[in-house]
Amino acid sequence: MENSGSKQHKDEVSMKHSKSPFDLIVNQIWRNKSFSERWPQSSMARFFKITENSNEAACVTEQSKEGKTSLDSENKENISKISDKLKSTDPESSATRWDQVVEFMERLGKEPDPKCMDLNNSSLTANDAVNLAALLPNLPNLEELDLSWNELIGGTLKVLTNHMQHVSQLRVLVLGSCRLSELDLSAIGDWIQLLPNVEEIDLSWNSDLGGNLCLFTQKLRAGTKLKILKLVDCNLTAEDGTALGQALSVISKLEVLDLSMNEDVGSGLEVLFRELAHVPHLQVLKLHLCGLRRANINNLGDALEYVPCMKKLVFSCNDIGGGFQETAAHLSNFKQLQVFDVHRCSLTEDDVSALTQILPLLSSLQVLNLALNKNIGNSLRHLIARLRFLPRLTTLVASNCNLSKESIVELADTIPSLTELEILDLSWNKCIGGNLGLLLQMLQISTRLRVLKLCSCNLTGQDLESLVSVARAGFLENLEDLDLIYNNTVNDQSWAMFFQEISGLKDLSELDIGLRPLTHRACDPWITIFLDSLVRFPSLTEFRMHHWVLSASQRKLLETFNRDSKRNILFHY
Repeated sequence: MENSGSKQHKDEVSMKHSKSPFDLIVNQIWRNKSFSERWPQSSMARFFKITENSNEAACVTEQSKEGKTSLDSENKENISKISDKLKSTDPESSATRWDQVVEFMERLGKEPDPKCMDLNNSSLTANDAVNLAALLPNLPNLEELDLSWNELIGGTLKVLTNHMQHVSQLRVLVLGSCRLSELDLSAIGDWIQLLPNVEEIDLSWNSDLGGNLCLFTQKLRAGTKLKILKLVDCNLTAEDGTALGQALSVISKLEVLDLSMNEDVGSGLEVLFRELAHVPHLQVLKLHLCGLRRANINNLGDALEYVPCMKKLVFSCNDIGGGFQETAAHLSNFKQLQVFDVHRCSLTEDDVSALTQILPLLSSLQVLNLALNKNIGNSLRHLIARLRFLPRLTTLVASNCNLSKESIVELADTIPSLTELEILDLSWNKCIGGNLGLLLQMLQISTRLRVLKLCSCNLTGQDLESLVSVARAGFLENLEDLDLIYNNTVNDQSWAMFFQEISGLKDLSELDIGLRPLTHRACDPWITIFLDSLVRFPSLTEFRMHHWVLSASQRKLLETFNRDSKRNILFHY
């Protein structure tokens, strides 16, 4: 009788010699030097059901230096053979191939969809990139591919190049935060030539793209259907801005360009501004925190006449104060402009005066953000008066603008004309304190308000009384978010009155009455009254009360309320 050791040895030999050619192909690829030692074996690799004693995991961890990620021609051939193998073992044609996709996605806890492959935040590794390459021939109708937030696939995208031709219907490609390398960027450029229908590319949050964008832009060809390009926080340089500007002539269908959070790109945007004539359909231009200066915005002025379809213009967090005096005149051509964001732009009173002149011409404007421009308070009165000519305005943000009492009075007179207003943010304007009643009286004509932010406005007990009065009358019935944080000027008795008497906020879901940092006050005078009032706020899900001091018994009251009332309000304290 054979002993157990001998039998086990024969079984191992048998298993070793029974491996299929398909297994050998996969192993040969996984031995390639292109994958880093730090990449772990992924659960996705099990999709190919390689025999248990094969050494694919060891092959991955024994690779050469990190960063050597391109596959040689032999392995590219092998990947093609994998696809052929999948087809040749497919006796039931498309049904079997789709089963393979289903298994692939289900292993990741994802829903399979023949038109949309969402692998966002799936912990993909280099091995998974190989597996995905083999799957692409099974997805001829794929329209969207999202590989974002998978940092371990950085440096491996070249492996997909030979198979992108199988997904020629692809319209959307998202590769945000994948730690893309120069080789990846070049590979994506090659993909574009195989994807005639691609309309959207998002490469945001890949910091190594800085200084290398030309590897992508130089491969763009005339006739591309690219409409949306997002390069947020990619560490772009002035040279990258120039390279992108030079490429505008071949992406004439571009509608959305987002270069936000690239602080070093500003000085290189002069070429891009000059070439805007090639993208007459541009509708969205986002240049938030791009290192723009006054000279840059002056250069943009003349170019704006070439993009009359503009709907969203974002210049926020750029030091462009004094640059709008000439540029503002060109904005008058934007009959379709819906969003204008110039918060924290160091605007001057001269800038505001120039904007005031053209504001009535922007009849489609829905969102106006002037926040954090502290030097424009005196001139805002006249601009606010012109808001009455914007019947579609839904959002007005004027926080921390050093508003004067005259501006508040003007806003009160203007509010009845803003019948579509849904969001009003007047935070960090101290003059609101004691004058809130002026505004709230006029809100009785407009009942669409969903968000009201009055942070750090030096509110008084009288202001809270005005708020209670308007709410009880039913003129804030659509309010969802009420932010009263950092109003330490309200005394405890006024908070008790507020919770005891306020009603009519049936849609309120968020309420914040937190105190300033380093401040601590007991909430004994009103906490019980507040809990009793919660039955009048059936939609409340978050109550923030940072820096209010609760005793152990009061914390217990909050927990008991959630348990007994079968609600789940998040109490932040």
